[in-house]
Amino acid sequence: MSYNFILHYVGFDLKRIKSAIKEIPDFISIEDYIRTFSLHEIGHAVDREALLGSLDRTIEIHEMKQSYSIEERYKNPHLLSMLIEEHQMNIAFEETAWENAERLNKKYGLVNWRCFHFLRTWGLKTYIESYERDFTIFEGLVNGRSEQIA
Repeated sequence: MSYNFILHYVGFDLKRIKSAIKEIPDFISIEDYIRTFSLHEIGHAVDREALLGSLDRTIEIHEMKQSYSIEERYKNPHLLSMLIEEHQMNIAFEETAWENAERLNKKYGLVNWRCFHFLRTWGLKTYIESYERDFTIFEGLVNGRSEQIA
């Protein structure tokens, strides 16, 4: 599921939902998965003004990614620092969306908390792991060590 903050709508990818449901424990039903991530995406919508405020920088980072190969991005400290910044923005927006989703769930009680907390942790994990991987490469680059891109 995703929130398009420019056009202000929540969308979903049925193939991704079918794939994702296979990755989560049996105690989480597809209904709980969809409810939880719907709350999360609505949580992004609640934060739309902040997302719109990041648009200029997001466009700059996107244009940089279009202008340089992945190898160039990971060998140039300035370019890699832009990727790190993007990760940090994404994590902040994800955490805010989850906080908003939690408030909505407290108010409306749509998802049991065990499912909600599991999916929150699971959902944030990918963002955090990508950030940590790239930050380790960045540290190695600025400290004169070369790291492999995995």
